[in-house]
Formats: sequence, structure tokens, C-alpha cells
Amino acid sequence: MCISENELLKIQDKEIKYKQMEEREILVFSDKQVKPTEELIFSIIGDKKVLWLKIMKYLSDNYKDASGTWNYYNDGKQWLYKMVQKKKTIFWLAVMKDTFRVTFYFGDKAEPFIVASDLSQSVKNDFLTGKHYGKIRAISTKMTKSSDVETIIKLINIKTRLK
Repeated sequence: MCISENELLKIQDKEIKYKQMEEREILVFSDKQVKPTEELIFSIIGDKKVLWLKIMKYLSDNYKDASGTWNYYNDGKQWLYKMVQKKKTIFWLAVMKDTFRVTFYFGDKAEPFIVASDLSQSVKNDFLTGKHYGKIRAISTKMTKSSDVETIIKLINIKTRLK
């Protein structure tokens, strides 16, 4: 059986799309009626609970005026945790099976602070080359290891210093 180059490209394209679908992260708090609780969160993120607790302890020890709330967002059909300091959003957090993701949004004026920081080059590159939402860029970290907590702490410190 001989497959034309065009047919081969179609097959490869389907395989790529299928792989991308598999790799999409499934956010677990999509039921509007089920507000996330600490017990429920920890049962879902498993051993990543340690990372969660380190981030929250850092915030409570260093930013007394920071607080977080869970809100259901109809546009994304999910619950997200919004951490704020006074009225300024520090980060957004989404829970996924076995882990969670922390996302910061920075304006262009953050670029010199991020570039000059001791963040890893890959985080800096993600910011510099990432998608722009107008004048806003995101840095998102899927929590997998202890060093991810250090990244989050550095980003918290940058975010809270910006005016």
C-alpha cells in the first residue's frame, strides 16, 4: 500500500492534534455547585499539598494584608483561587488532577524587573516570548517540584513591588 505525501501529512496532523488534546490539563473544579475546600483540594493534589502549604505560609508570614478567595468564573466554567494584596491581584491558581497551576499577569513595566531577577532563564524566556494579551503577559507554573515554590516566591515579590 502506497500513501501519498499529502495523505501522510494529514495523518501526521491528526496525530499532532490528538496528542495536544491528551496534553491539555484538566481542571477539576468545574461544578459551580461544589466550592473547593481545603480537604477536597488536598485529596486531589496529593503530595503537592506540601508545595501548596509552603506558598500559603510564605504569603501569611510576609504579606499580612494578602488574602485569597475562591470564585466561580462562567467564562472558563471553573473555580479559580484569586490571591490579592489590598485590591491588587497577585496571582490566580487552578487545581488540576495531582497538582495545581499558579499564574501571574504582568504589564510591560514588569519586564526590567523580571529580566534583572534571579528567575531561571526559561521563566524569563517564557515571559519575553509568551503571548501578549494587550499589554499584559502571563507567567504560569505547573507545580511539580520544590524549586517551583522558589519561582512562585520570586514572582510574588516582583508582583507586590510593582506599582
